[in-house]
Amino acid sequence: MDKFTVYGDLNSGNCLKVKYVADYLGFTYDWVAVDILKSETQSEDFLRLNPAGQVPVIAFEDGRTLSQSNAIVQYLSEGTALFPDDAFTRAEINSCLFWEQYSHEPYIAVCRFHMVYLGKTAAEREGWRVDKGEKALDHMNRTLSQRDWFVGDSMTIADISLFAYTQFATEGGFSLQNRTAVNDWIARVGKELKL
Repeated sequence: MDKFTVYGDLNSGNCLKVKYVADYLGFTYDWVAVDILKSETQSEDFLRLNPAGQVPVIAFEDGRTLSQSNAIVQYLSEGTALFPDDAFTRAEINSCLFWEQYSHEPYIAVCRFHMVYLGKTAAEREGWRVDKGEKALDHMNRTLSQRDWFVGDSMTIADISLFAYTQFATEGGFSLQNRTAVNDWIARVGKELKL
């Protein structure tokens, strides 16, 4: 793959997904820091890269760009063990990626954002968001009590995508103390990624 540039914010789990996959696969790339708290995603230059005004974005030397973290990691991992060729396995991975963006990230990540970056206390979190975050972590713990990885017998982009924000769940006021399977999985993914 040709060298590419990643535009991202290292405080964002969605951007970390891309970094983790690119580093794990040994890609050569440039990283351009974009501070979302300073609204740098709304600049004219950035909006030319991604009119939606969101990070991460990858840009190739031929002028093509790609946004949305799970689309990017899928593209980068094409032809590797992180995204195997088997159609059903890929569908299972996609199921995890869609679930992560709909039933995990809006709760775990947003609670973290509110506490870490907006300075809210755990008690000030939105109750409905906390409930959904707790359910997401419980689902993960039940699943991982039965197996080491979300799909198959080794780490895939399903694990990396879910890991990105789960590793910071406590920063959003969520306890992992009684979620042994999740803790063990976080350690496994971290070891694979050499973090």
